[in-house]
Amino acid sequence: MPDRPSLRDRRRQETRSQISWAAVQLTVRRGLRQVTIEDIAAEAGVSPRTVNNYFPGKAEAIVARHHDRVLGIAEKLRARPADEPLWTAITKAALTRFAEDLNGAPEWVPDPQWIEGTRLMLAEPALQGAFLKAYAATEAALAEAVAERTGTDSSTDLYPVLVAIAAGGAIRATMQQWVRADPPGLFSTLLREAFAAVAGGLAHP
Repeated sequence: MPDRPSLRDRRRQETRSQISWAAVQLTVRRGLRQVTIEDIAAEAGVSPRTVNNYFPGKAEAIVARHHDRVLGIAEKLRARPADEPLWTAITKAALTRFAEDLNGAPEWVPDPQWIEGTRLMLAEPALQGAFLKAYAATEAALAEAVAERTGTDSSTDLYPVLVAIAAGGAIRATMQQWVRADPPGLFSTLLREAFAAVAGGLAHP
């Protein structure tokens, strides 16, 4: 069982999350080019220096929310019952983690302005490099959690890496479909459908 984070570490993570969420909110409302580090600092209630201490730039601050979310899914996967089928465990871990972000429930349906802003943010070329780095890092962490659960090795076995990349792809596809749908459907329903589709082709080793 991993060590519990110290109070200092928890406070640092809270500040990191606060800054990232402020960056996301401002970017969705205004567009990336209209957001400065000073704006993010004011929205988060911290100094610009604090923002710079946590993130090298706007892109990294925005992407951190997705990065930390997927790391959280990996941790919640480790906490699922050992006898639970793998894809059931992944689905429940993801839904639980998303519920913590989406106003307390993955059934949250945002207003059209938020959907449009999110769509534009996800398509922003200046963010693509940061997102790719986050995908690689989080899929590696998820592969480790899958390996622990399946008795495989993420450094030598193909299976946990395939599962992690497939799960990450399902999450990204769900996000894209969610912001494109008109009217938007329930996020939880789309995520379950995505994982079920992937699970059908990746049985347990």
